[in-house]
Amino acid sequence: MSLHAGYKAPADCPGVIPVFPLPGALLLPRGQMPLNIFEPRYLAMVDEALRTDRIIGMIQPDAEGGGSPMAPRLYRIGCAGRISQFAETGDGRYLISLTGVARFRVESEIAGPTPFRRCQVSYDDFASDFEARAGEEQVDREGVLKALRDFVEVNDLKVDWSGIEEAPNEALVNALCMMSPFGVREKQAMLEAPDLKTRAEVLVAVTEMELVRGDGSEPTLQ
Repeated sequence: MSLHAGYKAPADCPGVIPVFPLPGALLLPRGQMPLNIFEPRYLAMVDEALRTDRIIGMIQPDAEGGGSPMAPRLYRIGCAGRISQFAETGDGRYLISLTGVARFRVESEIAGPTPFRRCQVSYDDFASDFEARAGEEQVDREGVLKALRDFVEVNDLKVDWSGIEEAPNEALVNALCMMSPFGVREKQAMLEAPDLKTRAEVLVAVTEMELVRGDGSEPTLQ
């Protein structure tokens, strides 16, 4: 089953999925996330995903939500990704790439014998995620690019401006959000934004707060 042929609506996606809690890791629909897997429980998670739907749910642990170090409480919203590339190294690691399919809401965690965590999830709140480039025309592209230019200048970074100028709005906004150096709460706000326009606005706002702070510390949403 190909990624584009297989997942066209919430009903096409598995309701129970393995989840990978990783702070600061933001996956968005149609985005690409490379992962270096080496912990035994997550090697087992990848093995299970490859045997079944090839789906893994990326989700952030909520540091303020309690739980234990081995099983922290999770945010309620994550993003499902399909394993689109896979390689095994000589020392037993897996190098995989996930392609974002759609966001999900955690309904419950499934108790069971697996060393990795699994959740019952729903995609119904995020039906628009299955429509490529939805809402692109509403994005303030110039505002996004201005914030990026200011951030690049202040931090003396090098970027591929030709690739950025050619990127469609969805790919531009989502890639910048995924690659941004901001904290867990900021990444979660970008993930939970109801549409692409709002996500771009969150990205710009967080970037501007970081520029105002100017001290290199982690920005905080008020």
